[in-house]
Amino acid sequence: MSISTKSGDKGKTGLWSGERVWKDDLRVEAYGTIDELNSFLGEAKHYVTEKTIYEQIESIQNDLFRVAGQLASKDIQYVIPIEEKDAERLTEMVYHYELMVELTGFVIPGSTIVSAKLDICRTIARRAERIIITLKKNEDIPELIIHYVNRLSDLLFIMARYEEKKLDKIQPKKW
Repeated sequence: MSISTKSGDKGKTGLWSGERVWKDDLRVEAYGTIDELNSFLGEAKHYVTEKTIYEQIESIQNDLFRVAGQLASKDIQYVIPIEEKDAERLTEMVYHYELMVELTGFVIPGSTIVSAKLDICRTIARRAERIIITLKKNEDIPELIIHYVNRLSDLLFIMARYEEKKLDKIQPKKW
């Protein structure tokens, strides 16, 4: 079976739950942005300097398939939804890196290649969050998805700063 089904040639796509919607539907925009984030994380993980961070990113990538699956499922429960424990796992990682970085203010992003890659991922996560919030205003979207994506952007920010801290490259913003 080919991945080229031609079923989208007229501008519609199928949701995981079976409905056909326009490709510019806000729901498609939401899970498409999560897919974009997942792809950029796939690149970023090859630049990180520690195996632990690489593994954390891979775990997040797996979570993002669940997030996208939930966003692509209208009116049905996705098979393996994001749970509170997933957002809490990210929160614990944030706390872990905060202790090591000891951030005191704003920073200029991207002082190293790896931190720049993580900062790009962070901004895509923030965009995904904004789209999901807009979608939630009109459709039933689980709050936990918003919690997860919000926490993920926090984590990506502090991971980027951690990578900079190891090289003494954090650039504080001077006003």
